[in-house]
Amino acid sequence: MSDLPPVPAPVGILLAMTAVTGIVDAVSYLALGHVFTANMTGNLVLLGFAFAGAPGLSISRSAVALIFFGAGAVLGGRMASGAGGHAWADRAFFLEAVLLGTAAISALGMGSTAEIHPLQLHAVIAVTALSMGLRNAVVRKLAVPDMTTTVLTLTITGLAADSSLAGGDNPRWQRRSAAILAMIVGAFAGASMALHSIPLALAICCSITGGCALTRRHLDSERRKT
Repeated sequence: MSDLPPVPAPVGILLAMTAVTGIVDAVSYLALGHVFTANMTGNLVLLGFAFAGAPGLSISRSAVALIFFGAGAVLGGRMASGAGGHAWADRAFFLEAVLLGTAAISALGMGSTAEIHPLQLHAVIAVTALSMGLRNAVVRKLAVPDMTTTVLTLTITGLAADSSLAGGDNPRWQRRSAAILAMIVGAFAGASMALHSIPLALAICCSITGGCALTRRHLDSERRKT
């Protein structure tokens, strides 16, 4: 048996979760009424626009996303608080998968935004935001450099500011570039799926997240055996 600490979260797993973020935000913005349930920076901007009366935006939708994202972050923080190693991350990732699966079930029967019952719409926003808040708290605790899985503003900044053009030595440029690409690919896939089936897009997010949790647990188990 090895005394090595468990694997925090391999970069490949976090890249897959970055793609999930792209899918979730594509679904929320394009199919749930112009709201972000993963990228709270964007959601704060949309909330400001909504307060100004910009057409097509909603104070209630953005507010629900912010409130439940915060609740998810609190939950994630509590799961990590005082926990030894990183086994708690597996439980948190599995819970995220369950929440995304719940969102997929809640979205059954959804058509265009105009046809969605307000309670159903807000329920899907709430559950997806809860899952993303949980994820962000977990990833923040794991603290893998340049792998936030959600907001990539600093990743893009680092890629440029640390580049040879800026006199830097391009640290972790492959990881940073991969994260940006994963987000774009996820957003593309989410936009494509959201136009046809909201539940399908969220169910795929559930499957990817569940697979990431299983993979991390397996890698941790194998590491302990060596």
